[in-house]
Amino acid sequence: MAFPGVGGNLNRKYSTFQYLMHAPSFIRLFWRLLHDKRVWFMPKMILVLGLIYVAVPLDLIPGFPLVFVGYLDDALVLYLAARAFIWLCPKNVVKEHVQLIDQGG
Repeated sequence: MAFPGVGGNLNRKYSTFQYLMHAPSFIRLFWRLLHDKRVWFMPKMILVLGLIYVAVPLDLIPGFPLVFVGYLDDALVLYLAARAFIWLCPKNVVKEHVQLIDQGG
């Protein structure tokens, strides 16, 4: 299973459904990169801070009166933190972990 937007497939277009289908693999990739000693501290901190922001009940955009609007800032922060994390990780390390996950490891 190839990761959308990682490696040589950067120019291919993917739908939201296709990204959601790959969510378990992305989570596995993030977990592996968080524990890899070759990844610098700053990318790890960006991802952790994004996760903390989502977990903390304070929001930039309040959820009242439209409940779904309150989740938009959480989703945006998490998306940007995940993108920055992958972008800041060494490309060869990301590629290595993607290949290992594709092989079932």
